[in-house]
Amino acid sequence: MAPTILIVGATGNTGQAVVETLPKLLQSSNALSDHRVIALTRSSKSPVAQRLAKVPGVEVIEKNWVDITSDWLREHQITRAFIAPHNDPNAFVEESTFHIAALDAGVKYVVRISTTAVNVRPDSPAYYTRTHWAIEALLSSPEFTNLQWTSLQPNTFSAFYLASTVEFIKQYRKTGKQGDLKLIASKDAPVGVIDSSEVGVFAAHLLSQEDPFVHNKAKYVLNGPEDVTGQQTVDLVEQYIGTKVEKVTYQDTSFLDQIWEYQYAATNQSKNVIYSVKHALVTAWEGKCSVSTTSKTVLEIAAPKITLAETLKGLLEE
Repeated sequence: MAPTILIVGATGNTGQAVVETLPKLLQSSNALSDHRVIALTRSSKSPVAQRLAKVPGVEVIEKNWVDITSDWLREHQITRAFIAPHNDPNAFVEESTFHIAALDAGVKYVVRISTTAVNVRPDSPAYYTRTHWAIEALLSSPEFTNLQWTSLQPNTFSAFYLASTVEFIKQYRKTGKQGDLKLIASKDAPVGVIDSSEVGVFAAHLLSQEDPFVHNKAKYVLNGPEDVTGQQTVDLVEQYIGTKVEKVTYQDTSFLDQIWEYQYAATNQSKNVIYSVKHALVTAWEGKCSVSTTSKTVLEIAAPKITLAETLKGLLEE
């Protein structure tokens, strides 16, 4: 069996681009051309998984990543890995278990998806941002010296930023009537929203580096190619519907009601903890998540190019 790069969350919003980009980069690598790629998914029968299975050099394996052990990693000769962890309250327990298994199995390099850089701190009111801080602190400890790693800290993903916008436009096209346009954005604060696929492309470039040492312990901030505001988003909507938006609510956090109702209400999770997610948006409203925060290395290796308008067009065509 050949040395292997593992993609955890292969069918997710960032993982797909990693799987699609990495094999081509490996082909042109002097040191890694013999490496294969395993794309991990919980359902190999899903349309996305079946599409990825057709990518040359990729093997799709059905397995829940939280069940990965060091023995499994050794058996599949995993030398490098990408992981896009979930943001549930037990995320630290499950992701740290993965990294401990990777360390024990001799995995050399891990690229992980973190979250908005300015929120990754121990005193963040939002629970999941503290989780990312704790994982990065764990990986930075002397005990993990033998496991090189990089955290990618993207600001808001375009699909999340545009979710209510897409629904508003589709509903208007269907009924000719406007509902309330609810935006998580503030009206005027610039935010460098990024298409998730471009985060995956950058991750693939890191995983294909012959020697990733220069990226060890790095935390790279990723943004799209341009700043956008809530007002500019409204302008985009009006171009699509051909009339003025009648009612806009900025800095809207009502999406948390749906998340609680459909994902957590029937569980034993704390409602107080789940609703703390709203605090993660404050830094964007304060103008702290603009394209000016993008790491220089990101621009040098794989500068994002997809604009918000292009992402919106793609989402409306789905």
